[in-house]
This record gives sequence, C-alpha cells and structure tokens, in this order.
Amino acid sequence: MIASTLAPEVQGNGQHANAPLDRAQVPGMLCGVMIRTATRRDLPAIIALLADEDSVIDPRTVEVDEAYERAFKAVDTDERNEMLVLDEGGGTVLGCLQLTYIPGLGRHGQERALIEAVRVRADRRGAGLGRELLTWAIERARARGCTLVQLTSNKQRTEAHRFYDSLGFVRSHDGFKLSF
Repeated sequence: MIASTLAPEVQGNGQHANAPLDRAQVPGMLCGVMIRTATRRDLPAIIALLADEDSVIDPRTVEVDEAYERAFKAVDTDERNEMLVLDEGGGTVLGCLQLTYIPGLGRHGQERALIEAVRVRADRRGAGLGRELLTWAIERARARGCTLVQLTSNKQRTEAHRFYDSLGFVRSHDGFKLSF
C-alpha cells in the first residue's frame, strides 16, 4: 500500500476543489519503491519505457533530443500536468504515468483527470507496481477534487485492458484520433 504524503489541507482541512496540489507533496512509498514527480534526470528512462513496452531498454542508450526536452519542460512547468515515476532507489525508474487535470463545462463544471503514458518496466510487471501506481494516481485526482478519471489505451494492448478493467475502469466510449 502507498504511504500518502498529500498535504493536510488536501486530506480534508479546507482545500478547495480543483486547487492544484503541491508537487512537493507527491512522494509516496510502495513495496520499497517511491512514487515521485519526474525530474529532467528521469527523461531517458521515461523515453525508454514509452519506446518499447515489451523490452527493457537501457536509458543510457536513449537519445534525448530537443523535442523531448521541450515536451518535458512543458509538462513539468504546467500546474495541470504531473509526470510521475516509480523510483526503485538511486534514480532507477521502473514505471511512469502522466496525470493531466482538465477543466470543463461537462459534468457541471467539474474537473476531470486524464491518465496517459502508463508503463511499468517489462521485467517488473506482475508484482503489483502498476496497480499501486494507478491507484495512487486515482486517489491523487480525487484529493484534487476531480469527479472523473479517464484514460485511453491502444486497442492492441489487451493485457493493459484487462488490467484497467480490474481497477474498475469501464469501457464507455470509442476514441478517435486524427494524426497530423
């Protein structure tokens, strides 16, 4: 189970719904692995996780180009985005996800959370790390005042779909994309 270190005001002492959570309050522990906000140093490991979910890629072999640098900076400096990592210690990243908070008029003006880029390193799957990471992110969104958490997944990721189903996610919509 994750040891929550959310700020006391987020746990019910007057925090307003949809107020940003203090990123300094992100760390949580599970199974000896820490959940924390990603830093620039984690970028090669995150890219490696996203590049090939079926293999373990050595982050030292990953090229971090200007596009990745720019994207990471945009996520890192936007209070509506959080890139979270599972850190085994010493900076060894075992998993990641991006949590984005979306304001909207739907659902009576309530904020929703979008979870993307969910990955656990191939050689560490099956130990509950992904479940704990997603559960932690869901609780973080709830603490922020979100009334819905949504995610999309590639139709070919059938194992991931079973995993999301087991967490209580419901297949409610068909998604559409238009690439440029």
